[in-house]
Amino acid sequence: MPVVVVESPAKAKTINKYLGDDFTVLASYGHVRDLPPKDGSVDTDNDFEMIWEIGSDSRKHVKAIADALKDDDTLILATDPDREGEAISWHLQEALTKRKAIKKTTAVSRVVFNAITKSAVTEAMKNPRDVDAPLVEAYLARRALDYLVGFNLSPVLWRKLPGAKSAGRVQSVCLRLIVEREMEIEAFKPQEYWSVRAVLETPRGQSLEARLTVLGGKKLDKFDLATAEAAELAVHAVTSRSLSVQSVEAKPANRNPSAPFMTSTLQQEASRKFGFGARQTMSLAQRLYEAGYITYMRTDGIDMAPEAVMAARDAIKDRYGENYLPKSPRMYKNKAKNAQEAHECIRPTDMTRDAGTLRVTDTDQRRLYDLIWKRTLASQMAAARMERTTVDIGSDDGQVMLRATGQVVLFDGFIKVYEEGRDDVADDDDKRLPQVAQGDAMKLSSAALIADFDKATGSGDAVTEAPDGPRRAKSAVLSENGAVLGQQHFTQPPPRYTEATLVKRMEELGIGRPSTYASIVTTIQDRGYVTKDRNRLIPEDKGRLVTAFLMNYFRKYVGYDFTADLESQLDDVSAGERAYKEVLDQFWRDFSAAIAETSELRITEVLEKINEVLEPHLFPPKEDGTDPRLCPNCGAGRLSMRTARSGGAFIGCSNYPECRYTRPFGPPLEGEEAERAIPPEGKLLGTDDGDEIRVFKGRFGPYVQRGPVTEEQPKPPRQSVPKGWSPEDLTLEQGVKLLSLPREIGPHPEDGVTIWSNIGRYGPYLKHAETISHKGGTNANLDDVEEVFTIGMNRAVEVLASKPKRGKPAATKPLKELGEHPDGGPVAVMKGRYGPYVKWGKVNATLPESIEPDAITMDQALELISAKAAKSGGRKRAAPKKKAAAKKKPAAKKTAKKAAATSNTDEG
Repeated sequence: MPVVVVESPAKAKTINKYLGDDFTVLASYGHVRDLPPKDGSVDTDNDFEMIWEIGSDSRKHVKAIADALKDDDTLILATDPDREGEAISWHLQEALTKRKAIKKTTAVSRVVFNAITKSAVTEAMKNPRDVDAPLVEAYLARRALDYLVGFNLSPVLWRKLPGAKSAGRVQSVCLRLIVEREMEIEAFKPQEYWSVRAVLETPRGQSLEARLTVLGGKKLDKFDLATAEAAELAVHAVTSRSLSVQSVEAKPANRNPSAPFMTSTLQQEASRKFGFGARQTMSLAQRLYEAGYITYMRTDGIDMAPEAVMAARDAIKDRYGENYLPKSPRMYKNKAKNAQEAHECIRPTDMTRDAGTLRVTDTDQRRLYDLIWKRTLASQMAAARMERTTVDIGSDDGQVMLRATGQVVLFDGFIKVYEEGRDDVADDDDKRLPQVAQGDAMKLSSAALIADFDKATGSGDAVTEAPDGPRRAKSAVLSENGAVLGQQHFTQPPPRYTEATLVKRMEELGIGRPSTYASIVTTIQDRGYVTKDRNRLIPEDKGRLVTAFLMNYFRKYVGYDFTADLESQLDDVSAGERAYKEVLDQFWRDFSAAIAETSELRITEVLEKINEVLEPHLFPPKEDGTDPRLCPNCGAGRLSMRTARSGGAFIGCSNYPECRYTRPFGPPLEGEEAERAIPPEGKLLGTDDGDEIRVFKGRFGPYVQRGPVTEEQPKPPRQSVPKGWSPEDLTLEQGVKLLSLPREIGPHPEDGVTIWSNIGRYGPYLKHAETISHKGGTNANLDDVEEVFTIGMNRAVEVLASKPKRGKPAATKPLKELGEHPDGGPVAVMKGRYGPYVKWGKVNATLPESIEPDAITMDQALELISAKAAKSGGRKRAAPKKKAAAKKKPAAKKTAKKAAATSNTDEG
């Protein structure tokens, strides 16, 4: 049977269902080879030769494919239809050729399909091709670039910037985006401005809200009303005049649907609507794809196959009627530069199938599918027709003018199914307005805005009320009749990035590609450079440090234009328009020179440079105008960033060791935060018996310490602060209490050996031994930290007695006993840590997910045992051991040497 190889077992299962028993479908479980994580895997002195290594987990999968090829000389590589999928196929072909599983007679072909459906898979099988060399070369170039940056730049970071982790080629640029946005936010100076709005009543008794746009005959700009006094005058100007409708303008408008999803827009919309991270979205989409419900989810294409367009139109007509169909199909132009990597959009494989009909139990998968299905149908639906209305209301003298805007949906069109989310809150201009006509007299609607005034001043503003005048507070002004409201506003800094807006920005800059967005955003979080708080990405101080270092010493390589241009060059490689080694050579020539230039840098020089760059963040200006870098302790030294042996950064005085002032890395804390913070030298809790008791934040967690570190006492008494206790709020009493541990409860009534209570690495516990440091004895966990200080002898004896005795654990009861193996010994189904398995003697064979433990037969079990024993090389035997034969005399030395040589060349 021809051997078909795909990436995942889930995909293999679905495809096997379509191809039937005439094919053997196996999974490679992703990439089978990678560059070993060591120096020299990309040989820059030997034309960028790359050394590949089969992963330990992948060896068994490669062997399974090789074994299958013994029975059939046909190999079909059916991995994903993109650069990574092409690379996996290439790796498989290379690895199998190297181990001689692919021979000269072996027919090797590559097939691709954009959806895992019967028609797509069978059609792909009719159109085999060779592995696409340019796509593979683009992968090789990208992998080599990432390796060269990682293995050459990361060590520079470790040496020059203690505590920093690795620096990736694209991840560093992504991190720069987040850090620079945070610096924009910190440097932002809010500007005050006021707006005035009024609620007016029409002659027919209906009301509408309008905002002031003209005052004193002049059109108002955003900052024209800059103070409460100006707003109060404006409120008075509105209330003191008779108002009427000056003009009514109604304009028709159409809204067209958004294009169907590609990778980046799917990640953005899933984040907006469901709060999904990029990695979560791609994981859910992967499972939907492998189940055959959607097309391939890593794509920068937005076009749709003609047959899919017609299927969508048919589904729209059946569900919503012909009115919701445009006269001709909508065609969306693909934005991808590289046609070889541009796939169809992300869409359902069956347009008639909504989320309610899926055989999927996972709620998030159903939600994501529903999003994709609605977006796809909406993209082929008729435009929504609106009528936008603008009403200008003013005084006859032209000194005051207010404007009300709204719209009416005449035909909902695609909005019936789906409307795209927004990252920013839009103006409230879509409300429906009452019927008015030019010349209609408008009067102020009494008390209409009192609730809004109360809400605006709910933070404790003092409200003053002048006789026959407006109510006024710090942040709002309300007319006497409650119909006109002046409200204070401040300009807002740019928002922090979410994963969605970050991916959008990366796409705009041309950084990264569909297959890399999720891993890039995830990696910078995993390294601790960025944290996510309420879906917003906030740079950690170590992320700022890395960015400052790279911007000063490797500015070119974290440049947006440079990175985008390099991505464009990789696109040229995959299109066959550029040689990949030419790209590598050009990059490495300049990059290696930049690396060499940093070899002479001293750490102090690097830190001082970073001090300058991060000065606005680390040492913000003081209100009194004094030098923010002047040491507050000695008044003479200058504050600067320093690094500790543990790899962390902190702010310290230049007069060290005479002045030992330090504070945590970052801007100086103020108020309650400053009082609660734990500085690097420890927070003093007080004194006990003449000793200072301090709490520290250590490398392995917070701890309390009695007295300082001295030559006489290099290791003063210490005790970890237990989980659940806030180190910032620790009291002297609690510190002394912790330092009193371990606590001796007393001798055990049965054997007289001491029982102790203590807090250890894994929490509170009891120890039954002569000393607390004794390696033997019995330990028993306690449920509550407080028990460590209060537990008595009776309870301690009870806890120790309930702990299982050491020794051989009791045999686990089988889930199902199957009977005797033909070679002797029982066969049973057991419950394991990683799922059920079949056990025969020392052979343990994992049970496939497709077989329930209760339903397995002896024949199936024997087949699993046989396969497992074969993989183990026959080393595990289950049959009872036979009596050992008498030992033969040692062979001659020459023979022994020959055997050793044979053993050393055996690949096992």
